Amino acid sequence: MAAAAAAAVGGPQPPQPELPAPGLALDKAATAAHLKAALSRPDNRAGAEELQALLERVLSAERPLAAAADGEEAAAAGGGGGPGAAEEEALEWCKCLLAGGGGYDEFCAAVRAYDPAALCGLVWTANFVAYRCRTCGISPCMSLCAECFHQGDHTGHDFNMFRSQAGGACDCGDSNVMRESGFCKRHQIKSSSNIPCVPKDLLMMSEFVLPRFIFCLIQYLREGYNEPAADVPSEKDLNKVLQLLEPQISFLEDLTKMGGAMRSVLTQVLTNQQNYKDLTSGLGENACAKKSHEKYLIALKSSGLTYPEDKLVYGLQEPSAGTSTLAVQGFAGATGTLGQLDSSDEEDQDGSQGLGKRKRVKLSSSTKDQSIMDVLKHKSFLEELLFWTIKYEFPQKMVTFLLNMLPDQEYKVAFTKTFVQHYAFIMKTLKKSHESDTMSNRIVHISVQLFSNEELARQVTEECQLLDIMVTVLLYMMESCLIKSELQDEENSLHVVVNCGEALLKNNTYWPLVSDFINILSHQSVAKRFLEDHGLLVTWMNFVSFFQGMNLNKRELNEHVEFESQTYYAAFAAELEACAQPMWGLLSHCKVRETQEYTRNVVRYCLEALQDWFDAINFVDEPAPNQVTFHLPLHRYYAMFLSKAVKCQELDLDSVLPDQEMLMKLMIHPLQIQASLAEIHSNMWVRNGLQIKGQAMTYVQSHFCNSMIDPDIYLLQVCASRLDPDYFISSVFERFKVVDLLTMASQHQNTVLDAEHERSMLEGALTFLVILLSLRLHLGMSDDEILRAEMVAQLCMNDRTHSSLLDLIPENPNPKSGIIPGSYSFESVLSAVADFKAPVFEPGGSMQQGMYTPKAEVWDQEFDPVMVILRTVYRRDVQSAMDRYTAFLKQSGKFPGNPWPPYKKRTPLHPSYKGLMRLLHCKTLHIVLFTLLYKILMDHQNLSEHVLCMVLYLIELGLENSAEEESDEEASVCGPERCHDSWFPGSNLVSNMRHFINYVRVRVPETAPEVKRDSPASTSSDSLSSLHSSRRPKVLQRENSGTAQVFSLVAERRKKFQEIINRSSSEANQVVRPKTSNKWSAPGSAPQLTTAILEIKESILSLLIKLHHKLSGKQNSYYPPWLDDIEILIQPEIPKYNHGDGITAVERILLKAALQSRMNKRIIEEICRKVTPPVPPKKITAAEKKTLDKEERRQKARERQQKLLAEFASRQKSFMETAMDVDSPENDIPMEIATAEPQVSEAVYDCVICGQSGPSSEDRPTGLVVLLQASSVLGQCRDNIEPKKLPITEEEQIYPWDTCAAVHDVRLSLLQRYFKDSSCLLAVSIGWEGGVYVQTCGHTLHIDCHKSYMESLRNDQVLQGFSVDKGEFTCPLCRQFANSVLPCYPGSNVESNLWQRPSNKSIQDLIKEVEELQGRPGAFPVSISSETNLSKEMESVMKDIKNTTQKKYRDYSKTPGSPDNDFLFMYSVARTNLELELIHRGGNLCSGGASTAGKRSCLNQLFHVLALHMRLYSIDSEYNPWRKLTQLVEEMNSQQGNEEQQPEVPILYHDVTSLLLIQILMMPQPLRKDHFTCIVKVLFTLLYTQALVALSVKCNEEDRLAWKHTGALKKNACDAEKSYEVLLSFVISELSKGKLYHEEGAQECAMVSPIAWSPESMEKYLQDFCLPFLRITSLLQHHLFGEDLPSCQEEEEFSVLSSCLGLLPTFYQTEHPFISASCLDWPVPAFDIISQWCFEINSFTERHAEQGKALLIQESRWKLPHLLQLPENYNTIFQYYHRKTCSVCTKVPKDPAVCLVCGTFVCLKGLCCKQQSYCECVLHSQNCGAGTGIFLLINASVIIIIRGHRFCLWGSVYLDAHGEEDRDLRRGKPLYICKERYKVLEQQWISHTFDHINKRWGPHYNGL
Repeated sequence: MAAAAAAAVGGPQPPQPELPAPGLALDKAATAAHLKAALSRPDNRAGAEELQALLERVLSAERPLAAAADGEEAAAAGGGGGPGAAEEEALEWCKCLLAGGGGYDEFCAAVRAYDPAALCGLVWTANFVAYRCRTCGISPCMSLCAECFHQGDHTGHDFNMFRSQAGGACDCGDSNVMRESGFCKRHQIKSSSNIPCVPKDLLMMSEFVLPRFIFCLIQYLREGYNEPAADVPSEKDLNKVLQLLEPQISFLEDLTKMGGAMRSVLTQVLTNQQNYKDLTSGLGENACAKKSHEKYLIALKSSGLTYPEDKLVYGLQEPSAGTSTLAVQGFAGATGTLGQLDSSDEEDQDGSQGLGKRKRVKLSSSTKDQSIMDVLKHKSFLEELLFWTIKYEFPQKMVTFLLNMLPDQEYKVAFTKTFVQHYAFIMKTLKKSHESDTMSNRIVHISVQLFSNEELARQVTEECQLLDIMVTVLLYMMESCLIKSELQDEENSLHVVVNCGEALLKNNTYWPLVSDFINILSHQSVAKRFLEDHGLLVTWMNFVSFFQGMNLNKRELNEHVEFESQTYYAAFAAELEACAQPMWGLLSHCKVRETQEYTRNVVRYCLEALQDWFDAINFVDEPAPNQVTFHLPLHRYYAMFLSKAVKCQELDLDSVLPDQEMLMKLMIHPLQIQASLAEIHSNMWVRNGLQIKGQAMTYVQSHFCNSMIDPDIYLLQVCASRLDPDYFISSVFERFKVVDLLTMASQHQNTVLDAEHERSMLEGALTFLVILLSLRLHLGMSDDEILRAEMVAQLCMNDRTHSSLLDLIPENPNPKSGIIPGSYSFESVLSAVADFKAPVFEPGGSMQQGMYTPKAEVWDQEFDPVMVILRTVYRRDVQSAMDRYTAFLKQSGKFPGNPWPPYKKRTPLHPSYKGLMRLLHCKTLHIVLFTLLYKILMDHQNLSEHVLCMVLYLIELGLENSAEEESDEEASVCGPERCHDSWFPGSNLVSNMRHFINYVRVRVPETAPEVKRDSPASTSSDSLSSLHSSRRPKVLQRENSGTAQVFSLVAERRKKFQEIINRSSSEANQVVRPKTSNKWSAPGSAPQLTTAILEIKESILSLLIKLHHKLSGKQNSYYPPWLDDIEILIQPEIPKYNHGDGITAVERILLKAALQSRMNKRIIEEICRKVTPPVPPKKITAAEKKTLDKEERRQKARERQQKLLAEFASRQKSFMETAMDVDSPENDIPMEIATAEPQVSEAVYDCVICGQSGPSSEDRPTGLVVLLQASSVLGQCRDNIEPKKLPITEEEQIYPWDTCAAVHDVRLSLLQRYFKDSSCLLAVSIGWEGGVYVQTCGHTLHIDCHKSYMESLRNDQVLQGFSVDKGEFTCPLCRQFANSVLPCYPGSNVESNLWQRPSNKSIQDLIKEVEELQGRPGAFPVSISSETNLSKEMESVMKDIKNTTQKKYRDYSKTPGSPDNDFLFMYSVARTNLELELIHRGGNLCSGGASTAGKRSCLNQLFHVLALHMRLYSIDSEYNPWRKLTQLVEEMNSQQGNEEQQPEVPILYHDVTSLLLIQILMMPQPLRKDHFTCIVKVLFTLLYTQALVALSVKCNEEDRLAWKHTGALKKNACDAEKSYEVLLSFVISELSKGKLYHEEGAQECAMVSPIAWSPESMEKYLQDFCLPFLRITSLLQHHLFGEDLPSCQEEEEFSVLSSCLGLLPTFYQTEHPFISASCLDWPVPAFDIISQWCFEINSFTERHAEQGKALLIQESRWKLPHLLQLPENYNTIFQYYHRKTCSVCTKVPKDPAVCLVCGTFVCLKGLCCKQQSYCECVLHSQNCGAGTGIFLLINASVIIIIRGHRFCLWGSVYLDAHGEEDRDLRRGKPLYICKERYKVLEQQWISHTFDHINKRWGPHYNGL
């Protein structure tokens, strides 16, 4: 128990008390029993004293163990044995004493029997896999351990699996946190009733021993803690102490696991105040105890805490429950005294890294509540234990112990109170900590268990002032990083904000405290207390105001900012977590009418805080230019509580609104943000770097929008509905800086905006107005409607997966507040608006996921461009939505052209906000609309279609929302006359639309064209004044529509503002404020402007009609539709106007205008009657010309590109055709039959690099682009049909010995044991594992071109995923991956001429010819002397082929490096490629035809290369298998003479297919067809004999005798050699001479199949035995001679193939049932040769009968290779493997993976399993797949492919219910196998196309 004995402090130690006397030490059990007996007596004082004395001795804390402080090892006292021994001794004593003399294990079991386990309470640490079920959870933090989850019933629930971030505990059985229906079987029973009472004496000893034990632990903690000099505990020391204490804490932890009985004893011990007082007061005479107490006091002091010794001072300090008066006074003072800021220097040293300029600010007022922040008094062990736990920064073991106790209810309450009491201390420690992340997690691990329980939270709130403590602690924490705000008035601002560059904000250190606060606010009872407590609200608003205006951006006007600060992440996170989430938490409790009072409170204090803020930043009426902050949490609190008040609490909006002046101030900053967004998108902030764009995006992003942009827009809507509309509209245009643009003149000068930004700023202003006027999110939409609108907007932008939709739709309110939007309504809305598109699988296509796409009727009726614009983070998404909309209209035939965004009907406004619509009916807006229409019509610059679109949208909104026909009378009644009355008479849009404006006076630059005109006679200058008489008869005013005045928006707005301020101030009898802060009057000196008068003579209606003509490009194109069809006026909803372009929009507006008033209708008709004057021809300005030129140039470039592509494509096509011709000569067949000796054309190849065509020659050979790869796919074939399953229990395992590779390996090693090595290597094929597969894309290139191509790749630095040094490249034409070039052998096309002529030679002649040809050495010019380029290339490609696979897959010979090895390897390469092609065709040739592989097959070229090399080796001439097959050997006994030398392999043990390839490849190329047929015929006889031998071994003795007999009878028939019965009987009689059939004991009978052999079944057996050979041979013939394969039924495959190979005589009649033996064509008498073959076997079985039988070739019925079968549900795999331990290090690997080919469990990247720098997955991929590995990563559900030195993530074959992958199991939803995907994976594995299909490869450097 070695803590630091702190030798430094105590000087020399007193002598140590000895350990108990040896007698005692030996017999602890007896002592314990004796003490227990003593204590059981009624008078147990003596026993107690004796026990105390013993414990004193055993647990003495001052033994000088390892003095950690000095690092010295002092000798251990007493029994010696090093420092650890004494502790172990002490622990042993404790265990013994607890058990009272019995065995400790029995004692544990006894205590467990009394456990009323109603709660699970399992505690876990970070990274544990747990579950959360939202259906069962009451608190959103509810979690279950895997065991409880799987034992409960959660079918159909909304649950997910997750990896714990901070650790947690299982809530099963706790009905405060979850519904009882979700409890598991173990915790369902409320079992307290039937558990017997705990016998008193069982735990009696524990009650005596444990207090001493815990005190001892505390003493160690005190001793071990040294207050570090620099105020930072050196973690090393602390960890040392903790390591030494590990066994003690573990012992306590084990005690907690004994169950309820022991926990209640521990609770008593921990909370008993008397015990604590007695033991720890330090007042005794024990020097050690004193010293320990001193250390405790030092530790308290150094923590800035006082120990309340002096009762006088702190007597009054227990704060009374209820409102903490202190806090209220403190904070009310805080804002008032902000003037006395003093910059502290003491805290400046760490604020200076890069924030040097900005000084920290300290608040001078006492914001601390002393009792909360600085006082701690410990009254029990529990309290001091928690204190040390915090001091030591929450060691995991201690945390687990404290949490394990929680199932004890009494403890839970005590612990929660203790935790709250230490809350301020926790915050201080957290701020200092270096490991704040780990510490945060541990804190939350504890607090989430305490505060999720509503009952408990309420109790602590009432009894311990939880809310006061939390708010104060948060405030105190933020106070440490305040700086002066520079918003608005930099010099004199009194506002302070948090500094986002501080570690506290950057690292989210405040997170645990805020998260606790959010957690407790989710409980209604707690939240209500908060909302009722005015003091708390004031404090909280004060806290929120620290964030108001943080992270201020200043626009850079000159050069680019040099350092882009990334503080905005911290700012957005802080506002969301510290301000918005608590707000949503509070809002969730203000849902009903009864809660009105709460809202009034919040709104009241919020407004007060806002007023203080405006005062602090010296705000009057103009925002400072070029500044923006996105953070206005006070505005947003105010807005959201207003919204709630109207929506849910039926509060009267006006009762909670401030006066007009405050509203004007409130709207300024949110409006500033909207204008800045437009500026940022117009690239006006480009010098501030990318981060400013990041802020603009984050502000509207789905997780932030409902706490940021939505409240801002809502607040602006509220202000707009209550302020003067003219004032509001002019403010908008002024903020967006486009006032100067709104003039009738064709030229203007904008003093605040560059010309290039004008258009986008104007678009921004109009778009903002449209959003402001048409958004109804907080103005009357129900929650379901909002959800629907959000979903439609997201789906219109793009098809979405289910999870991305969930993520993109703003949750309202935030999930952490515990109110999850009803996921059921989410599902039902989703199914109403979208169709599910199931995932698509094209192999080679990218893996699709399941997507949702909008239904047609949604596009038709619900597509809302306004909502899309509001919700897009990237501007391109708006375009994407419009493109999709256009596509829909085209497809459904609703509109062919380019449509405009549709106008969508809005939800009706809530009555409280009706005032918003006055904006549409104010003269200012009408003047703007009129001006813009006019400018568009006159083609002034800088106006786009988007501007027109928005103008029309606003007009239409105005028509939709107009009051009933207003009288024109009231127009000019109100107030003094203003200049805009000279434009329009009234304010109703409907009547203003028809109002004609004749002349307009404008200010224009002197250079403008308008200046020169004379003013028309009718306007005299006094006509302006005449308009000023305010009352005039209506008629007169109509006629003298004089000149509209120069209209200045700004002046109007200032005037209005002054009026309002004067009105409000005169009411309040205050001094009139200065008109405006004169700092920003007119920016820049205005240019010389003169006034000119323009003749206009238009009204809005006439402008619209002319616009219609302009858009349609036709004169008089508009004709009022109601003249033809009066019906239109009656039923206005006409579908044809729903979708369309600008023309449609104009028509729709005119129709609506006509509907609203008869006057309008008449005027429209009149305008249309007058013939409209021609539109002036469009003058093209230089700028436009430039854009036009650009367009033209682009168009031309596009055309050029198309042309090039087309040319390239046609070349590719023609090339493909020639490539196909190489392999398919069948087109020419009919021509050639006639001619005797047709000309042989040479094959022509195109080089894809240089583009030349020509034959391949010796000097300049052409080659095929090929990919060589080692493959073990063949080796994975198995002989049983049942596919192997992935093991998911310990019992299941996959044994590899039934695979094809294993069987062939065993066979080869058996042969090598008994026979001559060189002969063995000719008797089999290798390459089942690690065989080389060659594939090509079919493109050819000159080999010299290829070399230069490789050079250029080598110099090119940007290489993606392949290594040029290894010879890898991509085909220059099709970009397929490749790594070698296979030379094309010069010469004819496929040898088509040779196979036409049937040969007349007898088989005997042919056999002789074959033998002679094989004997010749290399018969074509490849003698070493004449090295041609071709032969060099052939050699190098052969080298490549060898290097493709590992040495172990090439060298099987006993003598390494023997030429037999190479020989074997080469013909096996041919075998591998043929076998694989067969597998690609599905394992048989029934489909026939030239396979798809045929077009791209390179077997022909490969054969040439192999043959050339094989002919360099000669087979021992005395042993050529060919002779054995075709000649009778004279002396049969010769072989038996040489016993010492190993014999040759008997011919019947040879693999016939291997023999075939050896024979073919030993022939000179090109091969003649009749030689080929001859070889096949000869080999077929051997094969058939092997089949008969195998059959004879398979059947039992009786059958053999019977067959021997029946066959013998027919032996003399004429076709005896072609009768299987005769041959079988002969084979049996020959082999009976040896021992092959003998030694059949009982075990043999069991193996023999009991079926009765019928002739049919025997025939079938023989055919199946021969089929594999026939298939391979037919494929070979197809490739060598280009013959097509016939297609057939499966049952006739044998006969079709044999006749195709020429085995069947042509005259064979097909009437009989087909007999395989009829294919036989014996070159020598059958019986002689068979008896010769059998003799070899008999002579071998003499000695080795068992092996003789094993080596007989059994039928090779291999099934196609498959990957392992996976279970339906991913959870089965996950639960078994994620806990499985590594076989090497027996730990659970961090990244477990499992091989899908063989089921091996491996560690990905695991260092434990590394061998010679290769990690396990890479090693396994080499051993299992010869370099190809397919692994399922257990923790990510993803499949990873390793191919050689590269790897790629393939994707997942497990998808959730919505067809989506869940990579890394982030969502944790149940996943199900997707069979199609798995098929695609398997297909790519079998066809070796991973390299071609998957594009994203990277090197793995052997680290996987």
